[in-house]
Amino acid sequence: MGKLFKKLFNLLNKEGEEEDAESVEEVDDEDAEKLSYVGNAAYEALRKGHSLHHNELWNVTTGKVVGKIQMTPKDAFTRMEHIDPPDNHDDWFPKRLGEVIGQTKEWCDIMTLAPPDGLFLTEMKKAFAAICNQSDSFGNKHVVIRLLMANIVGMPVNCKMLIDELTKDLPSNADKKIKLWVGAWRKGVSWNHAKIIAVDGKHLWTGGHNFWNKHYLLDSPVNDLSLELEGSVARDAHRYANAQWGYIVKKQSTAWGRFVDKRIPDAFEVPRMARVTVSDFPEIAAEFPPYWKEKKTMSGRRQEVDPTHVPIVTMGRYGVLLKKSRPSDDAFVAMIDSARKVIRMALQDLGPVCLPKTKLPLPGLTWPKAYLDALARVIWTKGVDVEIVLSNPNSIPGDCSPTEANYGNGWDCVDVAAEIIKRIQKQFPKATDHELRRKVGENLRLCFLKSPRGGSSYKSGATLGLHCTYLRVMTSLSH
Repeated sequence: MGKLFKKLFNLLNKEGEEEDAESVEEVDDEDAEKLSYVGNAAYEALRKGHSLHHNELWNVTTGKVVGKIQMTPKDAFTRMEHIDPPDNHDDWFPKRLGEVIGQTKEWCDIMTLAPPDGLFLTEMKKAFAAICNQSDSFGNKHVVIRLLMANIVGMPVNCKMLIDELTKDLPSNADKKIKLWVGAWRKGVSWNHAKIIAVDGKHLWTGGHNFWNKHYLLDSPVNDLSLELEGSVARDAHRYANAQWGYIVKKQSTAWGRFVDKRIPDAFEVPRMARVTVSDFPEIAAEFPPYWKEKKTMSGRRQEVDPTHVPIVTMGRYGVLLKKSRPSDDAFVAMIDSARKVIRMALQDLGPVCLPKTKLPLPGLTWPKAYLDALARVIWTKGVDVEIVLSNPNSIPGDCSPTEANYGNGWDCVDVAAEIIKRIQKQFPKATDHELRRKVGENLRLCFLKSPRGGSSYKSGATLGLHCTYLRVMTSLSH
């Protein structure tokens, strides 16, 4: 049975794969001159191995972080009076997302895993209304809004229903102010998982948060991180969205795609490996949204960089939209390999999703050996400290069911440590047991998420879940 599932998994992911043989030519990006040694390690891996996807799946650009890192629940690790957050503890967060969207003057890309709900949906609707009510004159131009999600197997997105909900309370002149497209896609068991709000090529919100009320705003919320940036970095988010929209256009433009679009409602599952849906507002708008294009300066020269902005390496991942290329994966390995002193990671998981109540990975899923190999190398060859915080296994926020939310695949810290040790032994077979124990004892530290008060559970008994994906490679402990 396991072999059968694995064959099915591989088949699902091979459907319609794009050929993506990499160019042998290396590229140079002049913005890379001021990168740190960690950023430069990523850049070298990308420019040598993934030149074909420069300016689309990776780039060296500039920008700066706006405000503080957005952590929910707010003050979770500075609040000492009690572990459970107060009522309305993070209503500020969807309101802030609405403010980011509402400042759009020309173009907004929103990417998320699944449709927004609760206060997230309310604030998004307010933001669209704010765009329509802006006093600025846009002339004859509409503001373009592209909202892109995942069409997960067995969970089809009703784009038509969502677009109706998003637009039903808009001002009467909304059709003259905005053009909105809502789309979703999957290819086998690959789909959009990005969380992005990019505005006018100037403002960017990105991170780990999904737009789900019960997961973040109510009882026993999951812990997550996001951040805002401004500068040229936002343009790369628009470019990243372009290719995923391109896949929707490609699939829905086929004879089968047109048939499904006209004959099968969005909410119905289609027993096909590829599934794309798209709806538009107003209905006289084009079936598919336009592609974002960077504006050129009047002189045709590069725009001056704000002196407060710093170099940033942007990286994205298209999954099986590409046959082989995974630029971000290679860049992460290069960054880990560049470590000199300490690597700190805060992750939901390192181990794969398991069959329920077991430690048996689902067919086709494995441990990330390339990352584990890199962690093993820096521990063994350079004595780098590796510190990893993981979600408590099977953490379920609020009144969600296990099928709605399950943060933590069930692996213990010992399991993760054992996998790293195996990779040390694999790469360094002459390692003695004594030396291996010493290196691991001195340099590898793992734990589940806990509050400053020492507890790993809320008062309800629900364990603290972690959803962020955070990696920091540091040159010294005081850096």
